Amino acid sequence: MSNIILLFFCMLIGVALRRYGRVPDNAHLAINGFIVNVSLPALTLLQIHGIKLQSTLAYAVAMPWLLFIIAALFFWGLSRFLHFTPATTGGLILVAGLGNTSFVGLPMIESFYGANGMPIGILIDQLGTYLVLSTLGIAVAALFSSATPSGAGILKRICTFPPFIALFVSLLLWPVDYPDWLIAVLRRLGDTLAPLALVSVGLQLRLDQLSGIKLPLSLGIAFKLLVGPALVMLVYVGLLRAAGNVVQITLFESAMGPMIGASIVAIQHGLNPPLITLLVGIGITASFLSLPLWWYVLQGV
Repeated sequence: MSNIILLFFCMLIGVALRRYGRVPDNAHLAINGFIVNVSLPALTLLQIHGIKLQSTLAYAVAMPWLLFIIAALFFWGLSRFLHFTPATTGGLILVAGLGNTSFVGLPMIESFYGANGMPIGILIDQLGTYLVLSTLGIAVAALFSSATPSGAGILKRICTFPPFIALFVSLLLWPVDYPDWLIAVLRRLGDTLAPLALVSVGLQLRLDQLSGIKLPLSLGIAFKLLVGPALVMLVYVGLLRAAGNVVQITLFESAMGPMIGASIVAIQHGLNPPLITLLVGIGITASFLSLPLWWYVLQGV
């Protein structure tokens, strides 16, 4: 519960700092730069190291990839019908297609499924959500940004994305034991991600900018909290006949609110920042109402 309180407190700090002019108007740019270049890589280096893969956890690892692909098809189709701008479409795919499987997801798993479910959540987060963000997410951000990068340019963005580099390094160091001092340093740096990201969101959160984005905002929240998880459930339970505790926790993670890290990447690429900040702020808040309902539904899986 303390993690969840921290998220809202940091968002309010960001709102207050902007409201009372305590930081420059573009302060969020520096914060976002620190998150992408320091916080995310540190967290990746720490969490990926030592993860033990099991074939029974394949459903868990695959879920974020499936959800992101479904989101891409869903919002690409809607954008053609509703004539969304590329920035809006890309922002919706990136942020509504990735869940907050760590800072919200892990505490919620512990609350509803107990500490034994935490390793499943960590695996989903690190080999699923963050890996999708570092590859497909960066590709989508590049494709829908105002720039028109080539295939080589997109590949370069993926390969030079600091969390992706950290992922590659952590896999190379899998057999090596980290010294205690390195673990402590990585943990302290990684712990800055959630507070700084929510301060950044708060700095940019402006309810007076709702005009013109109510429809994509509503669709983004509806997809992330209801439609997307329902479609993943249809695939896993309806088509693959999957069942059990791992599947329940995996589907529960799919219903988390929007991913904070994805919102930072989307904003850095200019993918409709007003929409993205509201999608994260309102989406995470609304998820605390929808997640207990999903837990109840998943008891039958």
